[in-house]
Amino acid sequence: MSQDVISELAASGTLRAGINLSNPLLVTGSTATGDPVGVSPDLARAIADRLGVALAYVPFASPGEVADAAGNDAWDIALIAAEQARAETMAFTPAYVEIEATYLVPEDSDFRSVEDVDRAGVRIAVSGRSAYDLYLTRTLKHAELHRGKGLGGAVDLFVSEKLDALAGLRPALNEDVEKLPSMRILDGRYTTVQQAVGTKPENKAAAVFLRDFVAEAKKSGLIAQLIARHGVEGRLLVAFDD
Repeated sequence: MSQDVISELAASGTLRAGINLSNPLLVTGSTATGDPVGVSPDLARAIADRLGVALAYVPFASPGEVADAAGNDAWDIALIAAEQARAETMAFTPAYVEIEATYLVPEDSDFRSVEDVDRAGVRIAVSGRSAYDLYLTRTLKHAELHRGKGLGGAVDLFVSEKLDALAGLRPALNEDVEKLPSMRILDGRYTTVQQAVGTKPENKAAAVFLRDFVAEAKKSGLIAQLIARHGVEGRLLVAFDD
């Protein structure tokens, strides 16, 4: 292991891993001592083991908070979705898993595909500062985004304000549609959220190490094993490179 990599990521002997707690596919629970459990925490553990250092989880309530901490020396690596806006302050690996994003709409809606939603006057509920919020903010031409706090806040906003669509990750929307009467999920996707490992842009040696580690983890089957271990098969997909 290059000493440059260890100096950049764990000079103190401990790798600090920023973890987004708001994605239930990636963090599926917690230990008795409060440490997060799931695919993302396990991947952070595997990285620390490869480096031969201790691991400290740094939990955050939302991915936006993880990204905000990029300049505060709060973490050494961060496991959140790679997105164009975040790449301005973080160096990301290729994705290790991906999740389709689409819309939930009322049963009697005229919308039949995701392309139908971007119309003038259409109001879309979304979890504020999620990766798909950032994507929609950048790409929507006509529809308006109404942001809730987290997934639950977006659902509450969609219902209470009788909005036209709820933007979200397909696995979560599959659960929401079971709870909300007279709703359906649109076919297709407007994006695929790419979950990756980020570090500070100045960590040049570490960025190469992390990129190679993620590529190996996908090729070796480690990512698929973590998905199976935490019972999220069919909801998280291994993000194989093109």
